[in-house]
Order: sequence, then structure tokens, then C-alpha cells
Amino acid sequence: MSAQPNDNQQLAERVLSKVQSEGASGDLIIDAGESLSLKARDGELEEYKVTSSQIFGLRVIKDGRVGTAYSEASDSDALESMVEQALINASFARVEEFEKISKSDDTLATDNALLCPTDAVSIDEKIQFSLDLERKLASMDKVKNVPYNGVQDVTGQRQVFTSNGLNAQSKSRTCLSFAYALVEEDDVNAMEGLGQAARTFPSLDVDALVKQVHLNTLSILHGKPVPSKHYDVIFNAETQAEVFHVFASMFSGKSAKDGVNPMRDKVGEAIADPRLTILDNPSLTDGFGYALFDAEGTATDKLALINQGNLASLIHNSATAAYFDTHSTGHASRGPKSTLGVGVHQLEILAGTDGDSSLKAGTYLELVNLTGLHSGANPLSGNFSFGASGYLCKDGIRGQAIRGITVAGNFFDMLNKIAAIGDAPVWDWEHSSLMPSIRFSDLAISG
Repeated sequence: MSAQPNDNQQLAERVLSKVQSEGASGDLIIDAGESLSLKARDGELEEYKVTSSQIFGLRVIKDGRVGTAYSEASDSDALESMVEQALINASFARVEEFEKISKSDDTLATDNALLCPTDAVSIDEKIQFSLDLERKLASMDKVKNVPYNGVQDVTGQRQVFTSNGLNAQSKSRTCLSFAYALVEEDDVNAMEGLGQAARTFPSLDVDALVKQVHLNTLSILHGKPVPSKHYDVIFNAETQAEVFHVFASMFSGKSAKDGVNPMRDKVGEAIADPRLTILDNPSLTDGFGYALFDAEGTATDKLALINQGNLASLIHNSATAAYFDTHSTGHASRGPKSTLGVGVHQLEILAGTDGDSSLKAGTYLELVNLTGLHSGANPLSGNFSFGASGYLCKDGIRGQAIRGITVAGNFFDMLNKIAAIGDAPVWDWEHSSLMPSIRFSDLAISG
């Protein structure tokens, strides 16, 4: 890291003291990070990148007007210039009636031993892991090449300070490995990929990843479209998490404040199958969306978004909460270079009561890959149309592989067309969501 936490605290105190001397209040985010990124190609190391960064992001409020500025330098002149720029920007801004600096003077800190553990793996061993990943996958049956692969070891630190005395800091480590294989047989080819995520490097397993990526790609190789009609659909752990995150803005208090959230006036109303309960649970330490506090330094807590089919809450920062005359839910989001927003931490769907025998009874499609997720989704209307691949299944057994299809529908309608909710929640590989399998009925498939 570029500076130690205590050094940053002293810098923050000087910055915020300057802010207060100008008759303003403010908060300061300091994000720092170190990362190692490796990539192999044709048996050799193609990329070896080591980066280190630190950036200061200041928000000031003076006479009800909000200004932001940032600095990537930590010397006195740079930080003083940052304060001056933020105040100038505020002077040209419109009055924001509801945006305030947190009144809290808490001290919050995450557990480094839990979230940022160390290990004894050397750089050379990480390089060898990267080379082995590409080499072993490239040597598998029918694999033409490994166009995308990577190994990363990333440590990130965030500190939030306010002019009211709040001091919040967190530090976390993420080790990642991922690979995509291009498989070819005759004139047919397919590409699939997968990854692993862990807190320590020894928890990554190159052989397990190679085996799974190869199996996934080979099994989809000879996929064909299915007849166009309506099917029951089960998304796998990765695609289901992707779909729910694409439409997570339905819970946004900011978009509700801006008048572009169809759920704005539906809190307390039934919007989904009564068996469905969705939480945002930042306290799950197995997830990589774990958060002790949000971008304003507000302590986080588990929050029910949908409770037994009813819309239980929107997510709020202090400004959207003040607008709706409620309290912050600890979902403020802001980077050093950005303004105040909201965002979910990590979604959790509570387990249902359906075992595999009922969840996977009869005929259904299992979708394992979606394309055009963002371009094909309209979070305002809920409508979506995605390219997809997967399997035609019967009674839990994969049959024909499927490619070249489009799945279309409306996400809000989907929430009311749930045939079954599984009893075994699992993390997606990136550990962003903990969800059981859900069987959605009557989705339109174009083959």
C-alpha cells in the first residue's frame, strides 16, 4: 500500500480540517490496492503485471451544495488543491436538500486475519500455476487453444473519514483463477469458461478448474437449437446470479427518488411468489461482497428486499433515505471519482423446500451461459432477451445440448412464475450471490 492507515488518518484530518475552516462539511474516501495479474499463452507467460494505487476522493457540502474532487497524489499541495477544487465545484452545483455528511463518529474496522489473510506462496509458484493452467487445459482432448485465462492476487483497502469524526476502514484479499477453452471437432467449435475465487492462493485448484472447464466446453460442443415454444427453465448458479444482478436496480432507492423505478410505490405489496425471500446480506464472510460499512461509513446489516413475496424495502443511502423519510440501509456507493449512489452488497435467496426430485421433475431447460446480458435487459420495464446455451433435461438428467437459442420474458413476471425453489443454496464462483436453484415456468424460447 502507498501509505499506512495511521498516515492516512493524519492526512484525512488535515484535509477535513481545511474543509471545516471553509465553512463546509465533508467526507473523504481513500482507496488503495495492490495486485498481481498473470496470463499465459502457448506455454509462455504473456502478461506479468504488478500494480499499486492510492486515490483520495473528497465530497464537500457547503450551503447545501455538493462538490467532489479527487487526487492520486498525497503531498500537501495536491490535497489542498483537491479541497479547493471540491469547494469550487460545490459553488456551481444546485442545492441538494437531502444530501448530508454522516453525523456518526464511530470507529469501524474489519478483521484482517479473516478477510485479508496471508500465505507463503511465492511469485514463482503463482507463475507456475498460471503456466500449468494454460498448458494443462490446452492439452485436453479437442481443445484448440485457451484464448482467455488469468491468475490474479488482489488486495484492496478502503478508508472513510468524515468531518464529524467517523473513521471506518476495511481490507480484503481476493485470489482468482479463470480460463476459457476453445474446443473444435470437424467444423464445429464451442467456447466455455469458469473460474475460482478464494481468500488465499493455496485454496485455488488448477486441476479441478481444468477438468471442469474442459467438461463444460466439450459437453456443449454439439449443441443444437430446440423447437421454439415455452419451457420451464433452471438457470445454473452463474447465470441465475447474473440475471438477478442485472435487475437489482429494482431495489434502488436512488432510481426511485429519480422517478425511474417501477417498484417505487410498491413497498409492502406482493410482487413475487410467496415462497421467495431475497436478502442483501453483507455480513456473510464467505462472500466477496462482504461489507462492514458502506461508502458513507454507515454500518451495514442484513436487509430483506423481498420477504415471502412482498417487496420489503428499497436500498438507501442517507440522501435517498431522507427523501423518503426513512433511514439509511447502509447501501451508499461511491468511488473516489464518483458521486453518491446506492448498490447491493451480496444477494442471498433463502432456501426453499424442494429437493432435486421435485425441482427437476419432468422436462426443463438448464441454461449455463447467457450472452447480451446488459444490452438485452431493460431494468425499467423488466423485459429481457438473451442468447443462451444449456441442456434439455428430464428428471434431473442432461440430454441434448442446446445452443443458438434466445430466452425472452419479463423479469418481474418471472418472479411470479416460480414452479419450485431448491433446498440447497450455493455460491456462484465469484462468491457474489448465495442462492438455491429456482425453476421458472413458461419462459419463451426461440430456437
